[in-house]
Amino acid sequence: MQATHSHLAVHDHGAHAQPTGLMRWITTTNHKDIGTMYLWFSFTMFLVGGILALLLRSELFQPGLQLVEPEVFNQLTTMHGVIMVFGAIMPAFVGFANWMIPLQIGAADMAFARMNNWSFWLLPPAALLLVISFFVPGGAAAGGWTLYPPLSVQMGPGMDLAIFALHILGASSIMGSINIVTTILNMRAPGMTLMKMPLFCWTWLITAYLLIAVMPVLAGAITMILTDRHFDTHFFNAAGGGDPVLFQHVFWFFGHPEVYIMILPAFGIVSEIIPAFARKPLFGYTSMVYATSSIAILSFIVWAHHMFTVGMPATAQLFFMYATMLIAVPTGVKVFNWVATMWKGSMTFETPMLFACGFIFVFTMGGFTGLILAITPIDIQLHDTYFVVAHFHYVLVAGSLFALFAGVYYWLPKWTGHMYNETLGKAHFWLSVIFFNITFFVQHFLGLAGMPRRVPDYALQFADFNMISTIGAFGFGFTQLLFLYIVVSCIRGGEKAGDKPWEGAQGLEWTVPSPAPYHTFEVPPVVR
Repeated sequence: MQATHSHLAVHDHGAHAQPTGLMRWITTTNHKDIGTMYLWFSFTMFLVGGILALLLRSELFQPGLQLVEPEVFNQLTTMHGVIMVFGAIMPAFVGFANWMIPLQIGAADMAFARMNNWSFWLLPPAALLLVISFFVPGGAAAGGWTLYPPLSVQMGPGMDLAIFALHILGASSIMGSINIVTTILNMRAPGMTLMKMPLFCWTWLITAYLLIAVMPVLAGAITMILTDRHFDTHFFNAAGGGDPVLFQHVFWFFGHPEVYIMILPAFGIVSEIIPAFARKPLFGYTSMVYATSSIAILSFIVWAHHMFTVGMPATAQLFFMYATMLIAVPTGVKVFNWVATMWKGSMTFETPMLFACGFIFVFTMGGFTGLILAITPIDIQLHDTYFVVAHFHYVLVAGSLFALFAGVYYWLPKWTGHMYNETLGKAHFWLSVIFFNITFFVQHFLGLAGMPRRVPDYALQFADFNMISTIGAFGFGFTQLLFLYIVVSCIRGGEKAGDKPWEGAQGLEWTVPSPAPYHTFEVPPVVR
């Protein structure tokens, strides 16, 4: 078969014509098509989860019950969390992995092309189950995204739909991860050793191992809830000899590595962008790889820092406190390396670099509040207050989400062949970072003053900060429509992107004596 038809040959279509229209997307095994579908799916779910968040903030705009009953408020809280974690952030990073890993390691496609297609098409039915759960008798699950018993055992059929949705999402994640590990380990171009890989590939290799390790743990926990609900088992029922705290242990053994699953690929994206705009190779590549690995390993031994209030022995509290603080060391190494990469670089501040710098600043703030919460006596005071809400939104919105925005702006010229509107991109950054801080910074004060999370009504003393937070949330939400406009405009046309958009656009070449790293996506890997 001719070289021009090698793509068809790889995908086992022989000489038959490729399907077009909707069938092309349903049957595609092309990693770029699948990556694109992941990204659009995740953005759709981001909007759905965002609407739920705005409903929550609307209710909290002033004291008293305005819009929804407390039970509905709890359902919105649960579904906002589940949809954002499993429907928006994780699929978005898998979309990036599908798009970029084969390009960065010089592979023709992902290792298991049909399984890749299947892992995507499991997502829409799962999303449908989550949304339908709002309309069944008793409404959606209302136990928080952590699904703690006994609430989750006693709720109506919406909980079953949520559990089945999580099973399907977990299966999708495991398949995607197996694909990524196999691709990276077996399909690198000649000369592309592991220690020459782009850091984005490294962070995803480590993330994929984390996913394969912990997704079955979540499946086990929610299956036990399912049997408690319908088959009269008593895993988490104290009256029947079970223990609700057991669920917390099993859930957080999944849940804490899950937090790093959502941030490690973000580290990889930022580690690609900063060297490009500082026009210097990444400082301390090897230490970055080891730091990422250390974070992943340590993430397995800190799960009970989410559980300091359950009555564990002081020895266990001390262990989990010190182990949690230890994670700050490799994380600090990464932040130091990013700053050192920028040091004395020829920096320009296009939108991807702005989001990367915004990521470092605001993620570091989230990291520090995490360090505060690691201290057992402080955590016992702040547990389940808005301080915790502020902390994890600083890590996951200003962390994961800002890195996703940075990656989209960085690679859009590569993906579409067009440049996006730089002025609008910068407007998107500044509006996002300002409204984000208006929304979540004041929540630290709410938490320190003692406002509990997941409550629809509150004392008058919390009114002002809640009002500020709600105004910020609406500003942040509407700003994301600007992002949608920028991306759609870029896809539909615009200035043509050059071969090297981030060097050619500024007329700047590498300005340091050391050579350009091997992993700029425009240059195929060199056999050495």
